[in-house]
Amino acid sequence: MQATRTFRGTQRGFTLVELMVVLVIIGLAATAVVLALPETGGSLEAEAERFAARAKAARDSAIVESRPVALQVDGAGYLVSRRRNGEWRPGPRHIWAQGTEVETSGVTPGATRFDSTGLAEPLRLTLRRRGREVAVDIGPDGGVHVRR
Repeated sequence: MQATRTFRGTQRGFTLVELMVVLVIIGLAATAVVLALPETGGSLEAEAERFAARAKAARDSAIVESRPVALQVDGAGYLVSRRRNGEWRPGPRHIWAQGTEVETSGVTPGATRFDSTGLAEPLRLTLRRRGREVAVDIGPDGGVHVRR
């Protein structure tokens, strides 16, 4: 494809307006691509939902197995421990995505325990990243709720 064109016998290049239109189109396309990219480590809401799902699974496990299950949270991540043969046995550690800040409050900040009936020590977990905030509440009835 030829970059110039003939008009009444003279050669002309692209006009400034044509070049500006192309640059605006490229800029809009690049902006759309950047906005469509997912966050590193997933969205904050997805992270809160994952935590809530694991907390609900811990509660259900305590009820089904008829033994206490503890959930411990800190700035680096969280883990679920199960009581077996008179001692607490921790499960795998789940790490927060990079840049996630964590704040906890409750009876025992940073921890809760589900008993064999599913009741729990209340815990509020607040996740923050890039100016956004999502909270997860674990109530005394064992209910787990994500608050945006």
